[in-house]
Amino acid sequence: MVEFYFPILVTHVTCAIASLLFFIVRGSWMISDSSMLQRPLVRIAPHFVDTILLISAVFLTLILEQYPFINGWLTAKFLALVVYIILGTIALKRGRTKAIRIAAFTASIGMFIYIVMVALSHDPAAVTVFIVS
Repeated sequence: MVEFYFPILVTHVTCAIASLLFFIVRGSWMISDSSMLQRPLVRIAPHFVDTILLISAVFLTLILEQYPFINGWLTAKFLALVVYIILGTIALKRGRTKAIRIAAFTASIGMFIYIVMVALSHDPAAVTVFIVS
């Protein structure tokens, strides 16, 4: 399975970038009250990309033999992902006011950046390392 590491990693990173881009576009449409948010493709495509992203993540954990709740950096990444998803649903669907949705949108992008920093550094304190440097 190790021979599949690089293609799976490329798939994972590509899907992460696509997921972020979809989210930023949808967040921009939310801010501008665009009807584009209601289009079927806009509602379905991000779920497809996110599913591939999560499947590739599972394969990477198996290949690397590093797992959430065993390895600290993956635990931090996993928990940050849960927070990112919650904030994303508040930003795009569940926020009662536009101000709440915009705040959740901004916070979720910050959470995404944290996830990437942890992934690159394998350090749950990645933000601290980045800010201090």
